[in-house]
Amino acid sequence: MHKLKLFLITFIMFVMIAGCQTIKEKTDAIVEKENEKLSKYISKPASVLQMDLGKPDEDFKNAKGNYELIYNTRKYGIPCERRFEINPDKIVIGFVSNGCF
Repeated sequence: MHKLKLFLITFIMFVMIAGCQTIKEKTDAIVEKENEKLSKYISKPASVLQMDLGKPDEDFKNAKGNYELIYNTRKYGIPCERRFEINPDKIVIGFVSNGCF
């Protein structure tokens, strides 16, 4: 009886760990796809970004003197923020994506 309990506990733990790995792989694939999609704006004029994504929800000048354009959306009730950094020549030089899938 003791060996059966040990086997069941081990089996359940294995299934849970395998399930977590699958979720991590799916999440990593989604993040990679999001980064690939947003990377196309790097080194492009900010006008191209705004033509595709529309008017940003927020825009301001950061401490480095660059502009930041922030786009906020919601999907399934989960907030998504995409933040793009624009240099003084109005070229996209970076981005950060949080909560987007």
